[in-house]
Amino acid sequence: MIKFRGAIIQPDEVLSYLKQTLQLKQICHHILHQRIIHQAAIAAGIEITTHEIQAEMDRIRYENRLFQATDIFAWLADQLMTIDEWEAGIRDRLLVQKLATHLFSREVERFFREHQFEFDQVVLYQMAVPYEQLAREISYEIAEGEISFYEAAHIYDQDGQRRWLCGYEGKRYRNSLQPELSRMVFNAKPGQVIGPVSIDQASCLLMVEEFIPADLTPECYQVILDRLFKDWICTELNYLFK
Repeated sequence: MIKFRGAIIQPDEVLSYLKQTLQLKQICHHILHQRIIHQAAIAAGIEITTHEIQAEMDRIRYENRLFQATDIFAWLADQLMTIDEWEAGIRDRLLVQKLATHLFSREVERFFREHQFEFDQVVLYQMAVPYEQLAREISYEIAEGEISFYEAAHIYDQDGQRRWLCGYEGKRYRNSLQPELSRMVFNAKPGQVIGPVSIDQASCLLMVEEFIPADLTPECYQVILDRLFKDWICTELNYLFK
């Protein structure tokens, strides 16, 4: 039984909802993933200490500005969790990090060398407008110096958050873009307007601000570690289904 804002929700209602909204399969996958992780951690002798859990609790508390005990318990109640369930969730997340490092930390550098091309990055700007003719008109105005890409994105971009960032899409790895789009972007020159290009039923203009050669930074290391671990989990799960 779950109490939510004074209402009682029964477990079978939750199960029925997950089935009806096609979410149950994904939840079952997550549960089996956790089972595989626990078994592998036991086999490897990996444990999470009380100190590690407390340190992560403190980090979450400060991140959420939970400075008093009453703040913590109110936050937990709002999340429909007990403190024991919160601790268990933290333990599981830390276990994933430790197991991933145990299994694949020695593989990261080799993977990076073999796939270095994929980890080139670009600082990308983008604006999306509803139809191609408008995108072409904006592109012409930018080419003629009547408006900058940043100004145009701040005025025309359909994405509200990106509009306030003047079109800033962020750093993107080469393999995070669709193959055709990746070729266009990585063959462009900094400052060159690309497009119009159809993306998610919108006409888009893009601009490269900077290319960043592949480098095994801590961020890149974590991306590769996560990828190797995810592939391992999928393999283990497929093995269970044989």
